[in-house]
Parts: sequence; C-alpha cells; structure tokens
Amino acid sequence: MQAEVTKRLFTVDDYYKMDEAGILPRDVRTELLDGEVIEVTRMGPRHASVLSRVNHLLVERFDRKVVIRSQLPFGIGTYSELEPDIAFFRVEEDFYSSKHPGPVDAVLVLEIADSSLTYDRDMKLKVYAAANVPEVWIADLRGDELLVFRHPSGRTYGTALIFKREDSISCLAFPDISFSVQELLA
Repeated sequence: MQAEVTKRLFTVDDYYKMDEAGILPRDVRTELLDGEVIEVTRMGPRHASVLSRVNHLLVERFDRKVVIRSQLPFGIGTYSELEPDIAFFRVEEDFYSSKHPGPVDAVLVLEIADSSLTYDRDMKLKVYAAANVPEVWIADLRGDELLVFRHPSGRTYGTALIFKREDSISCLAFPDISFSVQELLA
C-alpha cells in the first residue's frame, strides 16, 4: 500500500501571519514563491554596490515616470510575494500606501544576480511570467551580461535576449530612455 503525500502550500496571508507570530526568523530574508517559504541568500558587497548604483541611476533617468521600489514586497497572486531587487510600477498618487503593488501595476522587474542566478532565472522568472509581468531583466554579475525577458506567456517568456557590456538597452514601456549595459552591471 502506498501512502499519498499532500504538500501544504502557504498563502500570502499565511506568510504574514507566520511573520507576525515570530515563526519566520528576523535575521533571515525570505520570499514566498509558489506557496513555499524560500530563504534568500545574503547579499554580497558587489551585489549591494550594484543595487545602490543602479537604483540611483534609475531614479535619475525615470524622474517621476514610474514608482521605483527596491527590495520591497510585490504581491503576485495568492501564493507568491517576492521582493525584487528593483521594480518599476505605474505611478500611484499614494505610492501604494494602502496595498502593495501587484502584477497589473508592474512595468519592469530588475533582479541583480551574483550567487542567485539559478533562483532568479529558473524559479522567480516563471512566477513573473505567470503573473504577466511585461518585462524582466536579470543583471548576471558573474556572466557579465544582462538577460532580458519580454512577452510573457504561461510560465515563460516569448522573447529572451542577452546583452553584453558594450550594448545599449531600453525597456519596452519607455523606449526613449536607454542605458548602456555597462551602467547596469557596474
């Protein structure tokens, strides 16, 4: 006789209740991905430096065209709440004070991957695609390239591009604002 195994998935509400009850350790970064609590690796100095520089650059270039949030909650349905390194959301007068932005608010997500490339590309990207996030960029610091994903369909993206340091890029929503990939990989 074979026993049946049922996997219990946590909702975003469960996740918040676990946090409030002190079940989630305060000194460990976590995300809720497809109903599972994932421990996120610590950020190394290079990742932190690139995040700070790129955030500064984006705020400067996108001056009030979007709400830029860095490592803040992004609710993606019932079973996922991620904290992308940087995310662009449509402008809301209250800067999302009454709720976290959701997929319909998303313009672009930028993940910075040093040791987290596999997690960002193989796991988080599927959740972003399923939620119809229109565009995701992954700055691959070890590979020294920018991975760009556009046109979500199911749990994948119809377009996957690789940009090298000497290339330039602009996001679909703002084609008039361009960057050198060098600026994003710093």
